[in-house]
Amino acid sequence: MARSKKPPTTHKASLYRIRTPEGPDLDLHSVVSEHYLSREGFKAVPYDHGGLQGLLVTGTIARGRSAWCEVAESLTGLTAHEENRTAAGLLLVRTRRSVYALTYGMGHLMIESSRLDSGFGLEFAIRCLDEKSITLVRHHLMDARGRTDENTATRGEHIRGFGIERFGDIVSKITGTVSGIPLTYTQDGNRSARITGSDNSVKLPLARTPAELLSDLNAIENVCDQPEPLPGFDLVARVRSLKGRGKTELVRVLDGKLDEMLANPDAPRMALSAPSECLDRFGFADTFTISKGTKTEAVEELELDHILAFVRDLPAGSRLKTLKDMRVQMFGDQATDEPISRKVPAHRWLTAEVVEGAAHYFYWQGVWYEVGEEYLSAIEDGIQELLDRPTKVVLPPWPKGKDEGWYNEQAAKQPGYTLLDKKTVRTKKFKGGGLEICDLLGPEGQLIHVKKADKSTADLNHLFAQGRVSIEALRYDADVRQKFLARLAETRSGDSFMDALSAPTVVFAILLKGGKPITVDSLFAFAQVSLLQAATALQGMGATVEVVAITR
Repeated sequence: MARSKKPPTTHKASLYRIRTPEGPDLDLHSVVSEHYLSREGFKAVPYDHGGLQGLLVTGTIARGRSAWCEVAESLTGLTAHEENRTAAGLLLVRTRRSVYALTYGMGHLMIESSRLDSGFGLEFAIRCLDEKSITLVRHHLMDARGRTDENTATRGEHIRGFGIERFGDIVSKITGTVSGIPLTYTQDGNRSARITGSDNSVKLPLARTPAELLSDLNAIENVCDQPEPLPGFDLVARVRSLKGRGKTELVRVLDGKLDEMLANPDAPRMALSAPSECLDRFGFADTFTISKGTKTEAVEELELDHILAFVRDLPAGSRLKTLKDMRVQMFGDQATDEPISRKVPAHRWLTAEVVEGAAHYFYWQGVWYEVGEEYLSAIEDGIQELLDRPTKVVLPPWPKGKDEGWYNEQAAKQPGYTLLDKKTVRTKKFKGGGLEICDLLGPEGQLIHVKKADKSTADLNHLFAQGRVSIEALRYDADVRQKFLARLAETRSGDSFMDALSAPTVVFAILLKGGKPITVDSLFAFAQVSLLQAATALQGMGATVEVVAITR
């Protein structure tokens, strides 16, 4: 007899935290876009069930005959009559501390955009995700190009492997697994939950019964109450906005600068940048509408000039304010019958840079950031984290008066170490002197790069560049990889190195002046920046970076 399948106890939902400046006892109807409250076929019903209280808004968007039917009939001579119907659900839930929204189908379109608690999704994610099981990171470079990068790792890897810069990157979306919080989905202790945290929402499995859902929300609130993100996620939390940090006057000045830029059609430091909540569907948009009051313009390809045309000729001081009142919406068809985004304030589609004296500011999704405000502390924290990493590489002292070649030969006499100094790999690309993969090979296949740096940063910059280039070549150049393994076979088994090559460890072994320890204070400032840049690039290629100090 077949075993009956247990009914599911959870369901995957998108969870939003609602801004409630008037307190959690607000009228929940104010959270819903007026368009849907008054739309035919939609209803908003208060509920009080099993201890759960709130408002349920449901409806179906019936758009009539699909636009493609006419095209199909024209091409085939046959009759086609199919309709588009999209269900939407919005469940607003009160807790003792907050109001939350669970959305189903296209239910997210019904939330009034000004009510979304920006930052909630990432705030939760970086306080509970397993740093070693990250599968997706989306980050934005802080400049006026509007560039967005998204990297995925199907099996999950450490957050450091996603190439996030310690300064200059804003993370807007992160996916991974969590097992250490008491969610209904993970309560049996046998499985972890996959969650996605973005700017204003979290996608995760939530309970299907009132009591358990309240318990899940309480667990989420407890996570968000933690003052600091988990170790490893400082990269995500590093970039902070000027918002709410006592810099109201500075923000006012920057808003004025941006207002001036909006009147200049040739402003070089502005670009169109899709808000993070629109990126997933941006590629499916056939039409965009730009609305200002009762005026609406539809365009097939959205460009910055389409938005600026609405405000360019307005009086100074009113352009940015007007932009904040305007709305941009994406549609999946040319007839604008199929919305695939909410109406997003137009200023959130703008990215801009403002240089004010020695300071550099960045406007993204309606918020100002100071580029490099924590530049020095970010570098120092990054260097300290590298120096704190344990290593299995042990190297002998470097006597005064001996050169690098002599030292490498002595170090290679240790059991398990192999001398590769000056044993270059020559290919069509790396001609002449060829490419030196490393100076020493460690007992577990570590690629060890050795350098004496007692006068300037130039030697260290070369060292870090060598480590980066060697991994790039081994990873992407089959000719280099084949010849390197052949060279290894001459001195030791290349088979044992293959596993290490799939997840290599790069070791920078450094002798500072007098053999003093490597610390944040003893390493040259420029060398610190160079080391962090190399480490970020190497970690993005799947390599682990370690630093070893050589003594006298």
